[in-house]
Amino acid sequence: MCGIAGIVNFKHAEDQEAILNRMLRAMSHRGPDASGLYLSQGCGLGHARLSIIDLSGGHQPMHNEDRSIWIVFNGEIFNYPELRAGLIERGHHFYTQSDTEVIIHLYEEYGPDLFSHLNGQFAIGLWDQRKNRLLLGRDRIGIRPLFYHLGNGRLHFASEIKALFTDARVPRRINAQTLSDVFTCWTPVDPLTAFEGVHQLPPGHWAVFDAEGMHIRRYWQLVFEESDPDQRSYEAWSEEMKSLILDAARIRLRADVPVGAYLSGGIDSTYISTLVKNNFNNRLNTFSVQFTDPRYDETRFQQTAITAIRTEHRAVTCSEEDIGRLFPQVVWHAEVPLIRTAPAPLMMLSGLVRRSDFKVVLTGEGADEIFGGYNIFKEAKIRRFWARRPESKYRPLLLKKLYPYIFDGARPNPFLFGFFKKNLTEVDSPVYSHMVRWLNTSQLKSFFAPGILPDGADIESFTRRIGAQLPDSFGRWSPLAKAQYLESTLFLSNYLLSSQGDRMAMANSIEGRYPFLDYRVIELAARMPVKLRLNGLTEKFLLKQLAREQVPAELIERTKQPYRAPISRCFLSAEAPEYVTELISESGLKANGYFDAAKVKRLVEKSRRQDGRLTSERENMALVAILSTQLLDRQFIRDFPTFSDAPMKHIVVARQE
Repeated sequence: MCGIAGIVNFKHAEDQEAILNRMLRAMSHRGPDASGLYLSQGCGLGHARLSIIDLSGGHQPMHNEDRSIWIVFNGEIFNYPELRAGLIERGHHFYTQSDTEVIIHLYEEYGPDLFSHLNGQFAIGLWDQRKNRLLLGRDRIGIRPLFYHLGNGRLHFASEIKALFTDARVPRRINAQTLSDVFTCWTPVDPLTAFEGVHQLPPGHWAVFDAEGMHIRRYWQLVFEESDPDQRSYEAWSEEMKSLILDAARIRLRADVPVGAYLSGGIDSTYISTLVKNNFNNRLNTFSVQFTDPRYDETRFQQTAITAIRTEHRAVTCSEEDIGRLFPQVVWHAEVPLIRTAPAPLMMLSGLVRRSDFKVVLTGEGADEIFGGYNIFKEAKIRRFWARRPESKYRPLLLKKLYPYIFDGARPNPFLFGFFKKNLTEVDSPVYSHMVRWLNTSQLKSFFAPGILPDGADIESFTRRIGAQLPDSFGRWSPLAKAQYLESTLFLSNYLLSSQGDRMAMANSIEGRYPFLDYRVIELAARMPVKLRLNGLTEKFLLKQLAREQVPAELIERTKQPYRAPISRCFLSAEAPEYVTELISESGLKANGYFDAAKVKRLVEKSRRQDGRLTSERENMALVAILSTQLLDRQFIRDFPTFSDAPMKHIVVARQE
């Protein structure tokens, strides 16, 4: 794991060293172990290193034998030993033991087609001196970030947006379209970011930048081509999936530093930890976050897992005060408005891992998306069944299986009954599974001041934009597959793997690895019959059967509890941090102009009448969204810090005319 940066200018020769040093300093948390620069007439590359593989020889920027190709690389290539052996057979010569050098030789063999050979999580910048072009690439799922700004024939790219902003030539303005998107589906929509003119390379894409401009191509896409249930036996699916997950965990242990694991107390992290402990590592260290608020705490389930697996375990306890205190740092690293506080405890957790002298952890992230584990998938199935008889009083009662807390006896809360009935019969909509959630979240946009949101910020325009990006074969997929695709391409990459994944881990120089997101596991799951993912209302059916062999039954049968964290009292209690009062005051809101100060005032006053609590989910989301947007403006627009252009320590500089 590292931070990468670069500047390519085909119009004017310029001295890029000072700017690259500032870019690396802005991302020093991503690579505290070493840094390096490559400087030529048209291209400058920078690298801040977190040493994990080939600790002594893997310094970057790295080059090929004749120094005509240079690379900066963030991430890991898990199948690099196998790729290296094949390249040696083809006559390539290596001078390091690192996975980075493998990418260079793959480029010599295959050009931009190299990415289809990689099994990993990565963001890559590669400069071809002979062809005078830059190649950028990002992993299939979007585990590692890659941002860029293109203007006046000059391209800036970096692992984090703050690095781009260290060059004053990159404008800093909040993107109103992204505000609308976040206040609808929680995340930016590719390729947009929270800032105008700053884009991200979408997952599964590569781009070439040369004197002709920038050309972006897709090399991988999530596609569901589900098999006939009678075509293959359950045992065959089970054995292949078990073998793949085990191998995915095995290759993600490749490192020259110790590898630990997150252990939440759920099926996914417990299964991965069990596989590692029983097959590869008899002294596995695990880490978890616990909460002082019992509504969010899963300590009991974590202890069950620890006892069963017998790991060396450490935990960090998170309070409401901790979340309020850390939230500005969370927004600084997330670089996007948030509508949940959930990233804050994960930042604390990665801090615990770092203090324990670990750099790498395995996690169970991704299993819910690829195996159909979220309630939204079951909810859509129930709503489709209900839609066949919309006036039925009994069909919606199936929702009690998902949300028992919203029912009073056998009768549903009328408000929530109406909530789930919205757009009930629009089953032909490609976004049917997510429409209820998006409609609910989009109501948060009522807090914006007039004139802030762009034209086309309504829910109909949003769904048309999403529909235009769907694969050609989307209409032929099962309802579950459609829902999984939306969740995986919108929520997984830009929220879960970003704001709760890469950004909160790398804030403390920690690399997360995700066995369930091995592309081989994903592609196999996408071919399985629907009933092996969602069987009736049993989610993650096949994965649960695999886990039964090793995971305590209590954890498999427990009611699913989504990962969440406290919200309103973190910011509106009597002990609330000073920055909160300032940012959501009438003067603070009017100074930025994003939000209607009177509406926000009513929200805050309601909370204070209730001892700092907001009881509805929507009001809590509104508070976090408003506060995080205000913080984003302060940190990136109004008070963006100055970074030194002096070289970082351990710097390696290569110059080429």
